[in-house]
Amino acid sequence: MRHFLLGLLLWICVPVAAADALPWIKVSADGRGFVEEETGKAFLPWGVNYDHDAEGRLIEDYWDSAWEAIVGDFQEMRKLGANSVRIHLQFGKFMHAADQPNPAALQQLERLVKLAEQERLYLNLTGLGCYHRQDVPAWYEALDEAARWQAQAHFWKAIASRVKDSSAVFCFDLMNEPVVPGGQRKAGDWLGPPFAGKHFVQVITLDQADRPRPEIAARWIQMLVTAIRSVDRRHLITVGLVDWSLDRPGLTSGFVPDQIAVDLDFLCVHLYPEKGRLEDALTTLQGFQVGKPVVVEEMFPLKCSAQELDEFVVRSRPVAAGWFSFYWGKDLDSLQTSSSLGDALLAQWLEFFRRRAGRLQPVAP
Repeated sequence: MRHFLLGLLLWICVPVAAADALPWIKVSADGRGFVEEETGKAFLPWGVNYDHDAEGRLIEDYWDSAWEAIVGDFQEMRKLGANSVRIHLQFGKFMHAADQPNPAALQQLERLVKLAEQERLYLNLTGLGCYHRQDVPAWYEALDEAARWQAQAHFWKAIASRVKDSSAVFCFDLMNEPVVPGGQRKAGDWLGPPFAGKHFVQVITLDQADRPRPEIAARWIQMLVTAIRSVDRRHLITVGLVDWSLDRPGLTSGFVPDQIAVDLDFLCVHLYPEKGRLEDALTTLQGFQVGKPVVVEEMFPLKCSAQELDEFVVRSRPVAAGWFSFYWGKDLDSLQTSSSLGDALLAQWLEFFRRRAGRLQPVAP
């Protein structure tokens, strides 16, 4: 009887555990969006970039000493209606050497994934960050193109190996805003100009060497995807592109969507609509339609009002398969009672964000 009861208990518990797990997400059959693997139910990422806290610290700066703050932030993001969180991981915090990952950082990453599972939030893990120059190892800046790409491949293989079994990881974003510059740059000059004290743009080569820029971008993507796929065949892979990546007159990043998408599962674009120019933003977004889902991975009322950004979200739905805004560690109540104009504007947007959550419907095939 004891063995029978034990067997019955195990039989009951296993389905419960499986039911509690977040569904795995894959690209839909029509290539326009995302669905849950088992049920086929549409999934629309509605998330935030959790890229720094209110003091400008990156997550690796405080996830050892202030873990409870992260737990509270995840709970607040869920209250705001987010189903996804974009996490930015710095290369220098995860690699002791070009081929030697940092075990402590990987352990904290695993802890973060477990928190996401508990709070039922999907993670967009964006890697290879060099946001704070002081965190970039001198040996990394000194590497040539081939060695740097190889070190980046080691980074991604280590990350993917650690989280490959979790359905709470929505995707791997290879890098935030990579660029293939034209011509040559001086040795070690891998970072774009800082914005608000952080380097968001990186170049992936210092010497174009008569190579087509999109060809360099495609080869870089292929190398990193191959590294990930050597240990993880399941999670989706993308890259976070600046809006000036399209092949058109003027500034371009070299990451031309229809020439670099072959090895990616979907495309991401960072769009900040300007006041009175929503049509321009929508036209740019359409340029990233190359037969794969397109996610607006960054958006914020930086150059327009909260109302206009909300209108952009609604009007972008025929093209966009998901959206990510920002959350910086201040809950809505604190923002609403603050005397700061910036806090008031952020509170207004987060109210729009919360009201819009769950109200966007899948596009009919």
